[in-house]
Amino acid sequence: MITVAIHNRKGQEIENLQVDEAIFGGRVRHVLLKQAIVMYQDNKRVGTAATKSRGMVAGSTRKLYRQKGTGNARAGTVRQNIRRGGGVAFAKVARDFGKDMPKKQKKLARNSAVLSKLQVGNVVIIDELKFEQPKTKDFVQILGNLKIDRSCLVTIDQPDVNLYKSARNVPGIAVIKLTDLNAGDICSRQKMLFTKEAFLSLIDKDKKSN
Repeated sequence: MITVAIHNRKGQEIENLQVDEAIFGGRVRHVLLKQAIVMYQDNKRVGTAATKSRGMVAGSTRKLYRQKGTGNARAGTVRQNIRRGGGVAFAKVARDFGKDMPKKQKKLARNSAVLSKLQVGNVVIIDELKFEQPKTKDFVQILGNLKIDRSCLVTIDQPDVNLYKSARNVPGIAVIKLTDLNAGDICSRQKMLFTKEAFLSLIDKDKKSN
């Protein structure tokens, strides 16, 4: 069992939560976690780099002059890659770098990522994180109270526009819904900040599926 403290907005510990490691798979599956991170990074690649080959360049297909007897080097069309304005040899083409994984593997990788954060104490839980209006200053103060001074993934149960706007200008901070949580986002930041509602919802969903 892992003991996780629940804090209020002032950083004070108000209660403790006992988390069974078996809920998150019991162990960190490093091979699967790496596979999920590679997939996450590949899916961010745009893959639109492209150059024109000989067949794509405008110009005549006529041979410039006869093959022999001119004293010049052999020459084909004006589209050749050795000529100015010609096509590119071994031209790049747009490609899709995207990868995919089965849903069960994605879930196991996500749980392994969360478990790894829990084991080293990089998961912080706050009782609530609501703002009546967008206020970056207040959000930064809460992070300071919780001793979060580096990159952090803030996980919430339901969309909150005021929270998004409060956090969007803070370097290294990202806000994500629980349903969008993935291993790539988790591992790309040092700490995780859950609202109590989101963390209990995550545990409840995993209990039901196990």
